[in-house]
Amino acid sequence: MNEARCLMGIDGGGSKTAALLADETGRVLGRGAAGASNFQVVGHEAAQAAIVAAMAAAADAAGMAPQPPLSALCIGLSGVDRPGERAFFQQWAATLYPAARVLIANDAELVLAAGTPQGWGLALICGTGAIVYGRSLTGQTARADGWGHLLGDEGSGYAIGLAALRAVMRAFDGRGPATALSEAILARWSLATVPELVPRVYRELAGKQEIAALASMVDAVAAAGDPVAQRILADAGHELALATQAVIHRLELPAPVPCALAGGVVVGSQLVRSEFLAAAETLSLTLAPITPVAEPALGAIALARLAL
Repeated sequence: MNEARCLMGIDGGGSKTAALLADETGRVLGRGAAGASNFQVVGHEAAQAAIVAAMAAAADAAGMAPQPPLSALCIGLSGVDRPGERAFFQQWAATLYPAARVLIANDAELVLAAGTPQGWGLALICGTGAIVYGRSLTGQTARADGWGHLLGDEGSGYAIGLAALRAVMRAFDGRGPATALSEAILARWSLATVPELVPRVYRELAGKQEIAALASMVDAVAAAGDPVAQRILADAGHELALATQAVIHRLELPAPVPCALAGGVVVGSQLVRSEFLAAAETLSLTLAPITPVAEPALGAIALARLAL
């Protein structure tokens, strides 16, 4: 194979960076991974280092040099909607691969490219954070949420974990019903009493990832029949449906709307996905086909091919 016709696709996230090296037909030759490349969290330098490390790992898996010749490179990152950030990474990547066509995309664009048959419709990402991104038949785009854990991200893993912690405190006070979440969270964090959650959260500064990681535990408690945990997941599904509705209405998307799903919460949790779909139906939203996207970097490869 002519190495000069290789494509590279990057999915840069808040917990890891995935890289795929493919031939010009889109056939994957090697996969690589590295640490976080969400520059809003780790900074530009660390993000760049993670991207380079993931690309080198993909090349190594394909039996090639650490920096093989590329004809096209697509890097998907959260937060590059702002022109200044997109231009920054565009210039940096072009310096690394001056002979390649370089495309910098929002991470939601990767999911849309990987999970919608004709490249239009919706991409719902729900992991630590949450965002809905849409593209119309005429190429117009819109988004809802993705504003971070302080201003938005309703329905996300972080929102679910935080709601669980608050439910435990409400139950302890008698302001809310008793819940199996109390015992589950104490066991998860090796604590003996509910009041110990206060220094655990505030003094030890439980981070976004740690709180978001509680979402899988909430899922398990809900599956065991706890009504408080079930209510938290129902609320999450409703919030995701509201964001979906907002994008559909803004773009005036015709039904049925193709919908790609990505992120550990909505892909990994059957309960959250079911609550989302039930809420979407209540809002009279017709979504089809619905496609879980386990590897958004495949969308980066698809966009790299289009860039050619």
